[in-house]
Amino acid sequence: MIDWLRKDMQNPSVEIDGTHLPIAIRRHARAKRLTMRLAPDGSEVRITLPRWGRTLDAITFANARKPWIARQICKVPAKLEIAPGADVPYRGGTLLLNWQAGGSRKVLHKDGTLHVGGPQDRLAGRVQRWLEAEALRLTGEDLAHYCSRADLPVSQLRLSRAKRRWGSCSGESRNGRCIRINWRLVMAPDHVRQSVVAHEVAHLVHFDHSPAFHGLLGEIFDGDISEADAWLKTEGRSLYAVFS
Repeated sequence: MIDWLRKDMQNPSVEIDGTHLPIAIRRHARAKRLTMRLAPDGSEVRITLPRWGRTLDAITFANARKPWIARQICKVPAKLEIAPGADVPYRGGTLLLNWQAGGSRKVLHKDGTLHVGGPQDRLAGRVQRWLEAEALRLTGEDLAHYCSRADLPVSQLRLSRAKRRWGSCSGESRNGRCIRINWRLVMAPDHVRQSVVAHEVAHLVHFDHSPAFHGLLGEIFDGDISEADAWLKTEGRSLYAVFS
């Protein structure tokens, strides 16, 4: 194999407008064809292919669809800098970030404003930790509510930093089942976050997407699932415009 091709196989990428975008390849036993999507933050192209698929197939697939990739990159929202005076996304709205160097390092939420002090170079980290704590609080309330409606004991809850999934539900283990919810959903409207939690609670009973699963989901979630799904499809990338 010639050197340039060997290098492409080891670090596959596709050139888009002069920039080499990495290709992340995932082989899946149930995949019957190649599928492709752009990472929410636009950092890489993700291709899933059958077990027998070759790396060269993925590279060829991406190069044949450069126009589509370029269009998706244009849809990636600009990165939002967490700096004094910034509008921080929270529950479908925004909170004004009021930073004072001499203020408390503990973030205080009051009247639509986040008040925080301490070194400015660590401001983003403090705000993210506050958002994650809020995510845990809110999703914990959601989980208790939907487990109650489904007549289930409240399962374990963990926050996720996944870049592919908004939520997941594990099977039985020594510590019982566990639901994981992407912390970034704290920045989405409440009904969107709640729809994801309800979805995973329904999976505690039906570990599939059968009619029985959708029937239970419809019983425990009062909102419009299709509307929430549509929001995630069209606006979900915006949740990756903040923090890395």
